[in-house]
Amino acid sequence: SYTHTLHAVCCEIIGLLLSLIGLIGTAASTGMPMWRVTAFIGENIIVFETRYEGLWMNCFRQANIRMQCKVYDSLLALPPDLQAARGLMCCALALGGVGLLISILGLQCTACIRDNDRAKRTVLIVAGSMILGACVCVVIPVSWTGHTIIRDFYNPLLIDAQRRELGEALYIGWVSSAFLFAGGCMFCCCNVKEDKRQDKYMYSRNSPSQYMNRYVLTSTF
Repeated sequence: SYTHTLHAVCCEIIGLLLSLIGLIGTAASTGMPMWRVTAFIGENIIVFETRYEGLWMNCFRQANIRMQCKVYDSLLALPPDLQAARGLMCCALALGGVGLLISILGLQCTACIRDNDRAKRTVLIVAGSMILGACVCVVIPVSWTGHTIIRDFYNPLLIDAQRRELGEALYIGWVSSAFLFAGGCMFCCCNVKEDKRQDKYMYSRNSPSQYMNRYVLTSTF
């Protein structure tokens, strides 16, 4: 019906917007150098230096000096958690981007697939599954890096200059994964109920005709 179609269109648009916000946040978190932050304050308060470690570069900034960054010379120079994080975040961007493009084909407001609602729902479920996969690919490296930072922070064998804190990119990654999860669930679950309702309606509509056909055949003989 019109109400169910309007409800499905609203769910799809909301899922598309949530997934797009999550994808933008994932791209920002991947490119930012603020994964690990080290704030070193010497005996003199004037000597202040902040170091940032990201997936692609490390940066440092002193008091009243512009931030300076340097790209990593080799992938092997990264710690194991950041090496895995780089690969997983790139996979998340690929899955999220492809899933977002595929979801456009299955929207009710687009005419890419005509006169086949079941095919559109299948396309949306596939797109939602890819977006949920992107969510998992974001959660794993962000949480792993955060766990490593917190574990090293409370390690008594490390000096203060070696302790790091959670960077802004980790928080953006967690929030982005929440948006991706919400968007993927909207795509996967929004049209399932409507499909079940339509199947029940088709069954109830066809049942009387089948009964009448049987009655005519039995009365003829």
